[in-house]
Amino acid sequence: MSPGRLAVFAVALALAGCDDGGARGSLPPPPPTSRGGDAVAARDSGAPVATAAHPVAPVNTAPRQLCQGQTPRPAPKGNPKAVASPGVDAPPVPVPFGVGKWVWINFWAAWCGPCKEEMPRLVSWKDKLAASGVLIDFAFVSMDDDERQLQRFIESQPKNGVRASYWLPEGEGRTGWLSALNVKDPPQLPLQALVAPSGQVTCVIEGAVEDRDYAGIAAILGVKKP
Repeated sequence: MSPGRLAVFAVALALAGCDDGGARGSLPPPPPTSRGGDAVAARDSGAPVATAAHPVAPVNTAPRQLCQGQTPRPAPKGNPKAVASPGVDAPPVPVPFGVGKWVWINFWAAWCGPCKEEMPRLVSWKDKLAASGVLIDFAFVSMDDDERQLQRFIESQPKNGVRASYWLPEGEGRTGWLSALNVKDPPQLPLQALVAPSGQVTCVIEGAVEDRDYAGIAAILGVKKP
């Protein structure tokens, strides 16, 4: 083959290679196979994403065993301050323990996210328990250090929300109440305590209650299964 023909042949091969490379470049990239790609897909779908720093706990809807093995003890003593929104009756002082009704004490704070999330649930449970024939009062007890923060919160609540509360600021009064419940100070909020009609604390629950807990608590309060 002459030198001229060799040059033409080389150019043709080069052009063919360019065309092939362009075709390959137009193909879509392969799907991601890394765990990072899976996390992005889960995030986009709205599913919880687990990471090494923030693992996602599995969802557990099974009923919990609450209050087992707890020894009854006298209800806390002392009179916390009562705070209410304008136009709303303040809760009675002293807290009406031992007057023939159950009293559900809910310790909360305006800065506590889980406390605020469970409040509508507790309000609905109060109505549900009353409809089941349970004589029960709910005593919401704020653990806020700043009364102004407490006041702003209860004034921002809807008509059927928590618009009145007791207040236990830091000090001897708070320490005495928590000691009576055998709970460390500061406590894990929210904190629940069930006081029987006799005035004895029969159940203390550290942490928020969930929908799955209603049946167990209703049984403690004497609600019979239908």
